[in-house]
Amino acid sequence: MQMLDAGKKRLAAHGWRSGDAADFLCLSSEEAAFVEMKLALAGYVRELRTTRGLTQSEVAARLGSSQSRVAKMEAADPSVSVDLLVRSLLGLGASPADVARAISAAA
Repeated sequence: MQMLDAGKKRLAAHGWRSGDAADFLCLSSEEAAFVEMKLALAGYVRELRTTRGLTQSEVAARLGSSQSRVAKMEAADPSVSVDLLVRSLLGLGASPADVARAISAAA
């Protein structure tokens, strides 16, 4: 931690600013929370798939989708909606409480 603080101070002395992705992208707190929630859901899709020993193709078959769509879900691709992530998690056997835990982990 001290090294990070020292590095930040050294950069600041040369006119640089540090921040997080939300700062860089000029996201509001609501937008940043939404992004974090979507990332948490996408991560949970991958976690469920891997802990159950399934391939992306097997998950796709269960969901009536394609392997490439599952890959996009796991990567939180912008074309993937939160609705699709939640429906997919439920389709993989996650309970609503499991989905809620994944979302709350993003907070």
